[in-house]
Amino acid sequence: MIAYKGNSGDKHGLVTAKKKIMLVDDHPLVGQGLKTMMCTTPDLEISWMASNAPAALQMIAEEVPDLLILDISLPGTSGLDLLKDVKIGYPDLPVLVLSMHEESVYAGRVLRAGAKGYIMKQEPGEKVIEAIRCVLSGGVYASPALVSSLLQTFASDTPAVSLKTGPARLGDRELQVYTLIGNGLSTKEIASQLNLSTKTVQTYREHIKRKLGLSSAMALVHSATQWIRDEKGV
Repeated sequence: MIAYKGNSGDKHGLVTAKKKIMLVDDHPLVGQGLKTMMCTTPDLEISWMASNAPAALQMIAEEVPDLLILDISLPGTSGLDLLKDVKIGYPDLPVLVLSMHEESVYAGRVLRAGAKGYIMKQEPGEKVIEAIRCVLSGGVYASPALVSSLLQTFASDTPAVSLKTGPARLGDRELQVYTLIGNGLSTKEIASQLNLSTKTVQTYREHIKRKLGLSSAMALVHSATQWIRDEKGV
């Protein structure tokens, strides 16, 4: 795609249009870091940044980007729920998930929800750029470890859920409730944030306890809190 004629570019003085990327992340430093990193990439730029799902959906409605980079942990509507909404309204918009969460817990579920790649924030900048270009070119990006894990699950005669351990065993909504418990929210607060009844949240809590082999509400809170601390590296 030829955008304009400038002082830099190929031998004919032609410059290729930059791919416009939207970043949805509630940590400003992540956005600034990506923008700085892309100063050295002639084909990529962060054109929009949003810190929550409603703002992101409004921006996409005004102009669809070439790529959406999405964090899982967002205030209010989760990144996973935003991904599902985006794929309903804009099925051709490629999405790359950039997250601090271990891929063993989230990568499989975001790929099933329609994302075209998953990469952790701990990866070096060149790997992030590699993932972005892979998804923009129509590919699917996953780490070698994730690819190996997915292939093992596919090749095994054992049901996939039986091969998972810890929070990876939880369904999407169960994991969301587990995460909110770990962040210190009460049942009533979780119900309000997720627009559910307290009875429904209590049911999810019981499902989580059973799947993780936890015997009490106190054990559930301790497990969820410790998982969040481990995820944050605290």
